Amino acid sequence: MPPHCDSISGPVVRMAKKALETGNVNFILPYVPKESEGEIIAAFKKVLPLHQQPNGAHEIADTFFFETVVRLHRAGEGAPYTGLKPAGVDEGPVIPIAEKAIETGSVDELKKTLMDFVGSEVEKRFEHMQHLKRHTDESVDMAREYVESMLGLQVWSHKVYLTATAKGREEEGKHHHG
Repeated sequence: MPPHCDSISGPVVRMAKKALETGNVNFILPYVPKESEGEIIAAFKKVLPLHQQPNGAHEIADTFFFETVVRLHRAGEGAPYTGLKPAGVDEGPVIPIAEKAIETGSVDELKKTLMDFVGSEVEKRFEHMQHLKRHTDESVDMAREYVESMLGLQVWSHKVYLTATAKGREEEGKHHHG
């Protein structure tokens, strides 16, 4: 699950900000389950007049709205809500590249990044296994280390395959990213 949906810089809060800035709650509704729309609309109606105030009250109101939206978004995924996170926390190297691909409409950089990462990881794991294989006749412990590495490579490869061929959110009809 992408780890930044509960971040101030994540897509959910960005869209909540857009809803407040435009006065249009429909920008945020697709990010929460249908059964949560009423709660979001009620919170939006409470927050919007405060959002438009020049004093500090708008910051408190905005934060309340962001927390409400993220809490309901996470609940729709069956994920726990542990509060809003600061911008950029734990998003890893791929999320910004995926976001850029979405914004620009070009998948090339994302595809290259993922292919390069998987390729170098396969090579690293395979070379480590080959190194251990050359020392298997030295002791049972060395042979055991090789067997663990060899089986580990197979299990890791299978997990990458399962992840790559897993159904997307739109096919499953429910959320489970972060």
